[in-house]
Amino acid sequence: MLGASIKEDMEEQPLKKEKRRFVLLTRLKQNKVAYLSLWFLVVVHAVVFIGPVLWPLSPDELTDAGALAGWTLHHPFGTDDLGRDVFARMLHGGRVTLLVGLCAMLFSLIIGTIIGACAGFFGKVVEAVLMRITEAMMAIPNFFFVLVALTVLGTTPFMVVLVIALTGWVEIARVVYGETLKWKEYEFVEAAHAAGASAKRILLKYVVPQILPSIIVSGTLAIAWAILTESAISYLGLGIQPPTPTWGNMLQNSQQYIWTAPILGVLPGVAITIVVLAYNFLGDGLRDALDPRFAKK
Repeated sequence: MLGASIKEDMEEQPLKKEKRRFVLLTRLKQNKVAYLSLWFLVVVHAVVFIGPVLWPLSPDELTDAGALAGWTLHHPFGTDDLGRDVFARMLHGGRVTLLVGLCAMLFSLIIGTIIGACAGFFGKVVEAVLMRITEAMMAIPNFFFVLVALTVLGTTPFMVVLVIALTGWVEIARVVYGETLKWKEYEFVEAAHAAGASAKRILLKYVVPQILPSIIVSGTLAIAWAILTESAISYLGLGIQPPTPTWGNMLQNSQQYIWTAPILGVLPGVAITIVVLAYNFLGDGLRDALDPRFAKK
């Protein structure tokens, strides 16, 4: 009887995983800006990850066109101050920038979810220690922490990803912590406790799936933060170093040619802006689509 009761409780959980899978895209369509942002980001990621395979020029190859050449059929965006193809550098730079954003987001989600879920579910000493660490990190300005850490640890791609992730997990942890406190009080969790399920099993099987919508939204916004941070530190010379192109260091290298060859700065600047905006719009749309109150409208 108790097993049947638990099964019934689990079947009545709001926002079932199967239901979310089928209705998420339909709900997202109601927010046209978020829906367009989703497909725009799909196209951008496809272009920067597949484009370098189809476009044969190397981002570091010096072309016969010379430095600061105009637009031609062989060089759609011209060449930079060293004679390298700008289109090839935009593709390869976009790949690096987006990879940094995606990897930093994954690290941030892992750290933030573990800390927030454990603090909210286990409480007591675990909660006190983990949330004090979170509050201590919140007291440090994120960008200042990134600059100091990269100055000390170096500017390798791995360090850039790691340092950005170490500043991005705090907000995720707070969101997961609040959601865990809410869901652990539900009847199906209490029923699982009564049935003798271990704390680890209850947390992973019954609580974490319920907070996945909030994790997804936080992850989407974390990518935007990571891309913007990487671009900012690269512009300041503390990000991934040339000759490896990123949109950030391309922007930094172009500043002295802003009047003679403005396209060198406009292209990466516009790319950073619209991709970050698209991720923010998508995050806002996903928040509405995954909100249980949205289904009642």
